[in-house]
Amino acid sequence: MKKRVLVTGGAGFLGSHLCERLLNEGADVLCVDNFFTGRKENIAHLFESPYFEIMRHDVTFPLYVEVDEIYNLACPASPIHYQHDPVQTTKTSVHGAINMLGLAKRTGAKIFQASTSEVYGDPEEHPQRESYWGKVNPIGTRSCYDEGKRCAETLFFDYHRQHGMNIKVARIFNTYGPRMNPDDGRVVSNFIVQALKGEDITIYGDGSQTRSFCYVEDLIEGFIRFMNSENDLTGPVNLGNSGEFSMKELAEKVIKLTGSTSKLTFNPLPQDDPLQRKPDITLAKAKLGWEPVIDLDKGLQKTIQYFKKIEL
Repeated sequence: MKKRVLVTGGAGFLGSHLCERLLNEGADVLCVDNFFTGRKENIAHLFESPYFEIMRHDVTFPLYVEVDEIYNLACPASPIHYQHDPVQTTKTSVHGAINMLGLAKRTGAKIFQASTSEVYGDPEEHPQRESYWGKVNPIGTRSCYDEGKRCAETLFFDYHRQHGMNIKVARIFNTYGPRMNPDDGRVVSNFIVQALKGEDITIYGDGSQTRSFCYVEDLIEGFIRFMNSENDLTGPVNLGNSGEFSMKELAEKVIKLTGSTSKLTFNPLPQDDPLQRKPDITLAKAKLGWEPVIDLDKGLQKTIQYFKKIEL
């Protein structure tokens, strides 16, 4: 009997890679997406599998299906998209969590929450450990996402304590790779698209702010290992790459790898944009035997190849 796995946000960047991996591992996959940021072309190559099913549905409404495992990835994750309709973004995180937890409770399914490094806000601790509570502005333009994800974590742990549910909460740090949306406003896709078009590369701030970049294959491996881990490991667990690069370094790498003639331009930093972001992945190493293996140069090359093939 195949394991039935539900992936919400399954047509998105991360969701499509997860669906593909689960199918390869022999699961029966139900991909749920409302296609606000998810795209059919991300999953079109999976349609021929008899064990892949797609359902258009918004997780802010209850869902009645029978499944063994749930990966809750539904939520726009780039500032351009989550600030487009901030009320809906908060609803997706909060109502979506309530609806998926209700489904997991009814079916007895194990449930995974795709949380985010944004729960740490603009951190005063570096690198960020799971025990750090964060420094988040509750009323800023990014709060719909940051606080929505924080509230979702609260709900997961309360369902776990109150109903004994089997939960897994992962805090995802910057991830990149093929199937990123070219206009999602994220730094890796922005820089690659601008470089391939020969446009100036836009850096916000002075370019000294840092991020850690995890290649998508590495991240999905972390998801699978965490979901298959002992029941008493609920998380939160940081999943990301602990290599740290400034925006300026990233831009220079992209220019070099694309062979572009683009120049760098500098704009003011947006509100509440964190100056540093780097995961402490000690827990993931110890409990999951997981750490990223694909370095930034290799991952960027694969991502650039993808962007060269699609219409920009």
